[in-house]
Amino acid sequence: MLKEGDKAPDFTTKNQNGDEIKLSDFKGNRVVLYFYPKDDTPGCTKEACSLRDSFDVFEEKGIKILGVSNDDEKKHQKFISKYALPFDLLADTDKSLVNLYGVYGEKSMYGKKYMGINRKTFLIDENGKIAKIFDKVKVAEHAAEVLQIFN
Repeated sequence: MLKEGDKAPDFTTKNQNGDEIKLSDFKGNRVVLYFYPKDDTPGCTKEACSLRDSFDVFEEKGIKILGVSNDDEKKHQKFISKYALPFDLLADTDKSLVNLYGVYGEKSMYGKKYMGINRKTFLIDENGKIAKIFDKVKVAEHAAEVLQIFN
């Protein structure tokens, strides 16, 4: 289980355009690595739009945003296009990234148990260390929560 102060596990995966993205490419920058269950669902849309609406502030502070779900590149492209998201979404179709970060597990809805991505955000500092972990994400206010830490 990852905890604050740990080195963030490096990874290589594809973004919505099929471009290879490595966490190590962002060394020297602060990174918001947020995991969400599914593109274009109510909670995930609120969270993405919260980050989108504060994107200029993140940019001014040199903070990079990366969203991760198990959706494929094509679904990510539609989600980005529909909501004008200005940041990369990573296509973790093989679940390697969600397993690496420990966010894939048992969930429950309406009494039914199933496996899926637990909404969680990792704030990674310039040195590649986990500065903060948000286990309980308030989707509509998430950008403000993150900016409060990375101030």
